[in-house]
Amino acid sequence: MLSKAEHERISAAITAAEAKTSGEIHCVVCGRSDPYFMAAAFVLSSAALVLGAALAWIFHWLWIEVGTATYATALLCAWLLAMVLIWQVPALRLRFVTKSVRYRRAHAHAVQQFLAHNIHATDGRTGVLIFVSLDEHYAEIIADSGISEKVDQERWNAIVRTVTEGAASSKLADALTAAVSDAGALLAEHFPPGPDDRNELPDRVVEL
Repeated sequence: MLSKAEHERISAAITAAEAKTSGEIHCVVCGRSDPYFMAAAFVLSSAALVLGAALAWIFHWLWIEVGTATYATALLCAWLLAMVLIWQVPALRLRFVTKSVRYRRAHAHAVQQFLAHNIHATDGRTGVLIFVSLDEHYAEIIADSGISEKVDQERWNAIVRTVTEGAASSKLADALTAAVSDAGALLAEHFPPGPDDRNELPDRVVEL
């Protein structure tokens, strides 16, 4: 998703941003936050049941005779074909999952990464996660409690828009570099570096 040079550029941006603040910035980029097989399978199975019932009534009204065994077999084969398709072609799954489900799964993954990378365990609770999930077209910034008490969410949302717009135009590295710089400037307003300040999180972007 990112080249070695882009990784180095984002890491340098994190180092430069953190030089002006006691806050910690961490970036995570993933291709997809969830396999979505079960979600897509549920939607397709529900559709098969509804369509199957509707077709049965249509055949009944039109006096079309279809044997029970034949009809059940055809319906089962259609369902199995749909399951095989979404199993073999993961890209199809997102077409059967609503945006709200995609966003909920991506948000849950962001929270998981926030905890997994110990961003919640920094001194002063001043860790920030910049999270991007590409297939869901989703980005989020999670700020720890020490920051959220002082920085309004709307200011983070403006940085999130920078990331989503950059990712949509295939300029993810540029967008993340700009987001890190903006996040560092925002943190510097409220959390200037102290005499005992230390680098608590790796200055890098993690790809999943």
